[in-house]
Amino acid sequence: MSARDWSIRPIAPADDAAVARIIRTVMPEFGACGEGFAINDPEVDWMSRAYAAPRNAYFVLERDGSVLGGGGIAPLVAGPADTCELRKMYFLPEARGLGAGTAMMARCLEAARAAGFARCYLETLTGMGAAQRLYARSGFRRIEGPLGATGHGGCNTFYLRDL
Repeated sequence: MSARDWSIRPIAPADDAAVARIIRTVMPEFGACGEGFAINDPEVDWMSRAYAAPRNAYFVLERDGSVLGGGGIAPLVAGPADTCELRKMYFLPEARGLGAGTAMMARCLEAARAAGFARCYLETLTGMGAAQRLYARSGFRRIEGPLGATGHGGCNTFYLRDL
């Protein structure tokens, strides 16, 4: 897959099943299953509806009509009003290492700025090295502990970025 044969677009209701399948495929790959992980969030099965709320956005990576990944932003639950959370950014193996993550990150941060956020927070897991390298390249800095109340107690690595 090259930059010429994939695109990023806003999620549509027809994408919900594919995005749920991606999340449920990728998260166990990194041991992120069970209580305290996003794989169990109720919105996984209806992402298009969840991210239709104000100041929310979710995008999908598509190639030849197939969704291969996604990522989005939403206000940080129980966090400062000027802070969003980068949420549920996952890609199937065939979409990794080709610049799609960098492009998705840029699209999400652009949406965050457009929604009036001043900072973006994210949480992840030790062992997700490629993702953590992307976060660092994208201007995120590691912070000591969690912000807000994401409900994802299984995560153990936290980042913040000024927008």
